[in-house]
Amino acid sequence: QVQLVESGGGLVQPGGSLRLSCAASGNIFRVNWMRWYRQAPGKQRELVGAISNSDRTNYADSVKGRFTISRDMAKNTMYLQMASLKPEDTAVYSCNAEVLITSATIPINYWGRGTQVTVSS
Repeated sequence: QVQLVESGGGLVQPGGSLRLSCAASGNIFRVNWMRWYRQAPGKQRELVGAISNSDRTNYADSVKGRFTISRDMAKNTMYLQMASLKPEDTAVYSCNAEVLITSATIPINYWGRGTQVTVSS
């Protein structure tokens, strides 16, 4: 059994910063790609960015230069450092991870439940 748990969400003023964490735990052999998604009310889920197990990253155009994804391989934890936050960044942020249970299995996608980020004055 594998669990992903996000933390760090909250209320922040426009222009502020926030750091989210996504911790994977359970029966894990290796975690490949990890991704952050977000979904605002009435909108489709959007890919925010991703990081590989060799620290290769990519980002949505809407967050480039403001958000930074990093990970601690030893802790199976991914981080999302958000800066210069805007009201349109308000959403539920969820993480996704490709997890191998053993060396002989194919990766399985797991999801966290999400954490609310609200950017408002």
